Formats: sequence, C-alpha cells, structure tokens
Amino acid sequence: METPCPMARGIAAFGDTWSLLILREALGGASRFDTFRKNLGIAPTVLTKRLAMLTDEGLLERVRYQDNPPRDEYRLTEAGRDLRPILMLIAQWGRTHRPGGELVRYLDSAGGHELEPVAIDRVTGDPIGTRSITVVIPATPD
Repeated sequence: METPCPMARGIAAFGDTWSLLILREALGGASRFDTFRKNLGIAPTVLTKRLAMLTDEGLLERVRYQDNPPRDEYRLTEAGRDLRPILMLIAQWGRTHRPGGELVRYLDSAGGHELEPVAIDRVTGDPIGTRSITVVIPATPD
C-alpha cells in the first residue's frame, strides 16, 4: 500500500477479524494449521487464505517441521511479535467498551495481577489520548 498513512498501512497488513485472531493464537503459542482451526473454529479455506496473507505480509513465517508427508508450521516473525502490545490494547478496549459475561483475563506471569495496558508516549511518559495530537501529512509533489 502506497498511502502515507501508517495507520492505513498497518490495518491493511492485518485488518480483518480472522487475521487478528490467528495472530492472537500465534502469540499464545499456536503454530500448526490444525491447532488454529480447532481453537478458532475457522473454515480451512479461510484459514489457508489468512495464513498465506499473514505470511506474505511478513507477520508469520512458514517453517517445515516434517518432510514425509510434508508439514509446515507458522511462526511469528519479529513484526508479528511486535503486535502483542497492540492486541493487548484492543483487548483492553473490548473489556471497557464491550463488556458482558465472563471475559478472558490476561495476567502478568510474574506478578499474577491482571494486565491493564495503556499506550504511553515514550518522550513525555504521558498516556496517549491525554494530549492533543497534530497530524502532519507529507507534501505531495505537484
């Protein structure tokens, strides 16, 4: 995608529900087709397309784990692993704005407390959303 908008580029790389759920599963340790299919209840044709797209986008890599018969698994790339905080923020948004029923909880493994993710500006240390943001659009050539 050629747009100067990094948000649009990011959404284009993983912007549908199934792709995000596949990435969630991969971040939780899933790597094999059958595991994704079982955990998500996704149709095999849809899963095949989404895994191919996530691989093409560089979020997953396909790795052969068995030669006879040939079997591959899908491992997160660095770009895929970098989505963990984003997915945790989406989960927190869902917990806040789409509550109801018993929800999955995400706990800090070391301390045991429930995570309450928030995006922080590295320069100021302030949570993003507490200050006004200016969007600077690159100039286009005439």
